[in-house]
Amino acid sequence: MKTMIFAHRGIPVKFPENSLEGFKYCIDNNADAVEFDVHLTKDGTPVIMHDEKIDRTTDGEGLINSYNFKDLRKFKLANGEPIPSLAEFLDLFAGKDIRLNLEFKTNKIHYQDIEEKVMNMVNDTDLMYPVIYSSFNIDSIKVAQRIDPDQDYNFLFDKRMNVDPKMFMESEHLNSLHPGTYIPGIEDHERIWTVDDDMEIHQLCKIGIQGIFTNDFEKAQKIRDEI
Repeated sequence: MKTMIFAHRGIPVKFPENSLEGFKYCIDNNADAVEFDVHLTKDGTPVIMHDEKIDRTTDGEGLINSYNFKDLRKFKLANGEPIPSLAEFLDLFAGKDIRLNLEFKTNKIHYQDIEEKVMNMVNDTDLMYPVIYSSFNIDSIKVAQRIDPDQDYNFLFDKRMNVDPKMFMESEHLNSLHPGTYIPGIEDHERIWTVDDDMEIHQLCKIGIQGIFTNDFEKAQKIRDEI
């Protein structure tokens, strides 16, 4: 199986993470897939950002859900762009030959109705492939599964599991796991984050791991394609 390379928050080695400029670069340069993160503003607008606060990646400060969308747009990323909305993101990717991994950022703040709002917007967009959904919050995944049980759902975690991973996937009706480190024995159902070391990329692609998330998709795809 050919390992799928996920452009982690776009391509942070060249453009600000989770920026439209970075996402457009991924499209124009034939990334396999893009991973991105979704929060809700105070007035319930889905926006693209990794952290719950805007401090690290913009010229503003504070929690995303302390601002209405209009006010949040006043703050800029390092390239001068405003924080992108999910609507802008989906419009950019509509009809494009690229897969998407949407992470519900609900492990610290579980925004009310985020799953339904986001999935309705996704379903209303003419995407070429079904969206891959993931979260560190299993309750968020369960909410999404009740909305639409037929989608691709995946649990994120950064440490070893205390239960058998195959049994966990079966009991929680998951398609795959997204661990922070390699777990032997589930290669066909395992997408690992965040892999930037050349040798590790080579080793994981050589064993046919399902997918990896990386900050430099061009390098990772080149390594994979040369195996």
